[in-house]
Amino acid sequence: MSEEKKDQKQSVWSTYSNVDKVKLERLNAGYIDFLSNCKTERESVKETIKQAEAAGYKNLAKVKIVKPGDKIYFVCMKKSIVLFNVGTDPIENGLKILGAHIDTCRLDLKQNPLYEDGGFALFDTHYYGGIKKYQWVTLPLALHGVVIKKSGEVLEINIGESADDPVFCVTDLLIHLSQEQMEKKASKVIEGEKLDILIGNYPLKDGDKESVKANIIKLLKDKYQIDEEDFLSAELALVPAGRTRELGLDRSMILGYGQDDRVCSYTSLVAMLEADQTPKRTNCCLLVDKEEIGSYGATGMNSHFFENALAELMNAADQYSELSLRRALRNSVMLSSDVSSAFDPLYASAYDKKNVAYLGKGMVFNKFTGARGKSGSSDANAEYVAKLRNALDKNNVHYQFSELGRVDLGGGGTIAYMMAKYNMEVIDSGVAVLSMHAPWEATSKIDIYETKKGYSAFLAEM
Repeated sequence: MSEEKKDQKQSVWSTYSNVDKVKLERLNAGYIDFLSNCKTERESVKETIKQAEAAGYKNLAKVKIVKPGDKIYFVCMKKSIVLFNVGTDPIENGLKILGAHIDTCRLDLKQNPLYEDGGFALFDTHYYGGIKKYQWVTLPLALHGVVIKKSGEVLEINIGESADDPVFCVTDLLIHLSQEQMEKKASKVIEGEKLDILIGNYPLKDGDKESVKANIIKLLKDKYQIDEEDFLSAELALVPAGRTRELGLDRSMILGYGQDDRVCSYTSLVAMLEADQTPKRTNCCLLVDKEEIGSYGATGMNSHFFENALAELMNAADQYSELSLRRALRNSVMLSSDVSSAFDPLYASAYDKKNVAYLGKGMVFNKFTGARGKSGSSDANAEYVAKLRNALDKNNVHYQFSELGRVDLGGGGTIAYMMAKYNMEVIDSGVAVLSMHAPWEATSKIDIYETKKGYSAFLAEM
């Protein structure tokens, strides 16, 4: 790394030319649109398919024969997706994998959500992922998701994003009556069962029992063709309403919902689509679901989705055998791309200042994550880290190494350890984020751009 990069006091901004800044703003404009329009994993997959097909990628389910130079994608239950740019080397020689997740914290509707109490109609919710529950009250929320009718008809729902849409919210107790509430621990100030959504107050017929609920049922039927029983086969979530915005008077940052981990998903996708030439080793971009709840389920990284997709690809390339598949997984290299905690001077005691990521200092690498004694971490090998450093320096990528926080304070995890089980080389990397897991998270535009550059360098050099 150059002396310029070693200077941790220097912001990456000071190294950029006007041409660099134009490229940076163009990438971030696309990112703002992606983040604003893709607030669920289904929406993210749909947009990924759109961009991939525009770049020449084809659905593996519709391709019989695969050859070097082919661009292929494979979808799992509309919630996870993997893209392959097939290389000239045998696939068993390994892949270069960019892996990230597209699920994020939210409030899911329960299967029997609608009820009336105190003259209000409400939706009962079950929060998804690790959240500070008190952060979700009194925010304008939008309803996203799908309702699947018994006939198989799919109704896509998006209410609260347009300027003329209604929004929804979780109410909070007024400060004048909050003496007892304010004495509670932060984890108890708002209970999970209190995260219910206010959706109506207008009775269908005044004086009738549960008339407000009846009016909501009528509205759902008349406007959206949804019966109350259809919630049984629905996936609906409340997310912060509104577009992602530029943050700061200098517009140097981005404030938006779901940057963990769509910031890494988007930059990985862009790097993958920009890598237009036929690679030597097959390139791969893997975007998965369920990371925020442990990566379980059919669309999470703990499933066999990726392994099965790779087997299908090798079969279509006439390269499949069980041994070749095992070798391909073992010989692969991966960036497990997820956000890292950024230093916040208001909470400085939570961090080790010598080993923490700073906004504006470039792409972030975590050699290990985990909690306390590195519990739950894969801990990347030093040899692999050295190769990465060489590739990044060769392509003038600004980067930093960090830990999530103080040693005994806690930690986190990504999908790295699940891919490491195949004996492939893998390390955690991504973008530093302020207010991680909050309804609105903050990132630096320059870190986003440097991370995309880092992913491109990885695909080109490793």
